[in-house]
Amino acid sequence: MNQEELAAVRPRLEEFAAEVFAPLARADQRNKGATYVRGLLLDGRRKSMQPMAERLGVDHQGLQQFVSSSTWAVEPVRERLARRAVAVISPEAWVVDDTGFPKDGTASPGVARQYSGTLGKVANCQIGVSICAVTDAASCPLDWRLFLPERWDDSCATDEPAAAAIRARRARAGMPDSVRHREKWRLALDMLDELAGFGLAPPVVVADAGYGDAGEFRAGLAERGWSYVVQVRGELTAHRADAVPERPPYCGRGRPPAARYRTAPVDLRAHVLAAGRDAAVKLTWRQGSRGPLTSHFVALRVRPAGRALTGQRAADGSLPATWLIAEWPPEAAEPTDYWLSNLPDGTDLAELVRLAKIRWRIEHDYRELKTALGLDHFEGRTLTGWHRHVTLVSAASLFLTLLRADPKADTPA
Repeated sequence: MNQEELAAVRPRLEEFAAEVFAPLARADQRNKGATYVRGLLLDGRRKSMQPMAERLGVDHQGLQQFVSSSTWAVEPVRERLARRAVAVISPEAWVVDDTGFPKDGTASPGVARQYSGTLGKVANCQIGVSICAVTDAASCPLDWRLFLPERWDDSCATDEPAAAAIRARRARAGMPDSVRHREKWRLALDMLDELAGFGLAPPVVVADAGYGDAGEFRAGLAERGWSYVVQVRGELTAHRADAVPERPPYCGRGRPPAARYRTAPVDLRAHVLAAGRDAAVKLTWRQGSRGPLTSHFVALRVRPAGRALTGQRAADGSLPATWLIAEWPPEAAEPTDYWLSNLPDGTDLAELVRLAKIRWRIEHDYRELKTALGLDHFEGRTLTGWHRHVTLVSAASLFLTLLRADPKADTPA
């Protein structure tokens, strides 16, 4: 927004900020929260502290102190944002995703040379994991976690000098002892549990193969009673849906043998190839900017296998049946993409495909979060500061979504 556009919506922004920052105990903290969001909304190449303060005509040290060292908890603000976002967007799915924050140097919390799907390569960066409420028309972040590589966890060090160096780095970043290296899928479950503590539950969880490939992640969702449609690699294995475990004869000594499948599981690719191209159905899942997005899809019922799913076995030894969805374009020699879903047996294939593809919205909106709202512009060096910054960016994003959802609003393009 330029200065005139921001001035036109200033009353609405102040009302929004008063609601979002109500949990902050002090008036000066609430005012600085509103000021920071204004700085994120206002046009400018960089949304780091000093450039924002110059455009706003305020002291940048005040903003710095508010984000980095002031005594306010981010969780109550995040809860208010999540509740409001769900009410405004009426999401069709919650999308689990992560994004890279390129960095110079080694001081930023969580920074390391690591692979970033956003950058498409190994680079010096931070990785933020998010849960976003999504429809085809809008999205908004509900929760965030900073991924910490093993080099930021002294318990993962191979010797004491390395551990001591990591402890010093953690201390400089203000990391509490409870914050450790956790796989990204575990961070996602942590966030989903936090949102459940706010009284919010996902209509369906959608994620890419970085999460879907983890059987523990899918099992964790199912154990919590949540539906999912997650992308996976074709190398994952499964039994046919009609496969039945058998119990070997009991010889009368020791513990009776458990029922087990008599045939080995095969990879998902093999299941789809066995069904054949004739099983593929042509579907359009949404209208793109250049016309309808259409491809061919196969849907099968299978029973995914793997050590991580052992706890999912029923009393008779059977594994849960799920959907296997595969995209098989006419020009491709074999399927190109695969998804697993625990949605009910009678779910329409068109709905499965639409949900599988809804992640496009997050990829689209990450660009706005970064280029327009400064998601990856934060230059602070504390874990607390990072979490506060991304939460304030979420507030700015939700405010823009509120404006766009109101046909009476004078909304910037």
